[in-house]
Amino acid sequence: EVQLVESGGGLVQAGGSLRLSCAASGFTFDDHAITWFRQAPGKEREGVSSIMNSDGSTYYTDSVKGRFTISSDNARNTVYLQMNSLKPEDTAVYYCAARVGLSSWYEDPFWGYYDWGQGTQVTVSS
Repeated sequence: EVQLVESGGGLVQAGGSLRLSCAASGFTFDDHAITWFRQAPGKEREGVSSIMNSDGSTYYTDSVKGRFTISSDNARNTVYLQMNSLKPEDTAVYYCAARVGLSSWYEDPFWGYYDWGQGTQVTVSS
């Protein structure tokens, strides 16, 4: 059974930092891409950052470039999202998702996800 478990969310002031974790099980971690999505109240879900575990390639949406860093610990089957310089507009429920790391990931890292975690709330106060 595939499981993705997020943790690390919380309340932080603007300018602060949080590190999210996504612990994965039930599939071959090295063959998959793991992506962080977020959804704010009243808004559509958006892709934030993605990592291809097979080669370490990463991708970020423009709004988080230079502030967020995604990394993967293949020995622990865990993906991290280090979030620095947080802004109130980063407030959302953050989800991690997994898909097989096919070549289509390089065309659209935020497409084709079928396994999802339960989410963790991130709230940034101004």
